[in-house]
Parts: sequence; C-alpha cells; structure tokens
Amino acid sequence: MESAKKIALYSLLAVSLIVTVGCGKKADENKPLSEVKAEAEEMNTDELRATAMAYNKAIKAKKGDVEKLAEKLQDIPPADLLGDKAKSLKADMEKINQSVSALQERFQIYYDQLKEKGGDVSGL
Repeated sequence: MESAKKIALYSLLAVSLIVTVGCGKKADENKPLSEVKAEAEEMNTDELRATAMAYNKAIKAKKGDVEKLAEKLQDIPPADLLGDKAKSLKADMEKINQSVSALQERFQIYYDQLKEKGGDVSGL
C-alpha cells in the first residue's frame, strides 16, 4: 500500500514538473507594452533570447497564414473580387496583419533589451 502511495506521489510530481517546465515562453500580442518593457528589463539574456525566439516563431507562423490567404484570394476570379468570400479573406488578412504588427512591436522590445545586455541576437 505504501509503495502505491509513493508511485502516485512521484507520478504527480513528474506531471507537475512537465507542465511547469514544458510550457516555455509564449508570444502574447495582447500583453500591454508597459508590462513587456518591465518584464524585459528584469530578464537575463537567456530568458530574453527564448522569449524573442517565441515571438519570432509566432510572427513567422502568422505570416505563413497571410500567404495562404493571399493565395486563396488570387484564386478568386476577377468578377468575384467584390463578393463576400473575397471580403472575408481580406478581413482575415487584415486581422492577421494587425496581429503580426503587435507581435513585432513586442518582439522588438525583447530584441533591443537582449542586444543592450550583450546577448546573442543571431538568428532573430
């Protein structure tokens, strides 16, 4: 019975560690800029680089989404470019572009702070 408790305890501990450690930095386009700046000032170069990489990855993913929407828009016949489908695609593209702009603004804060602290900015 006691070994079953230990196994359960170790399993719970392992899951907790995986959840805590496995959830690296995440890009948040809605985080207030003042909070981003304050957070960046407190980070060390490794944390700044990891966060900047997360933003970089999110930006690239969203740009890929825009490219896919642009391809769909190009497939629409010229006569239908004023139709609902084209308008919807254009609205989606604009929404994603706004998201990319917000992500880039936050990325730049982390990047500048990393550069200021002498960290490695290669690949960013």
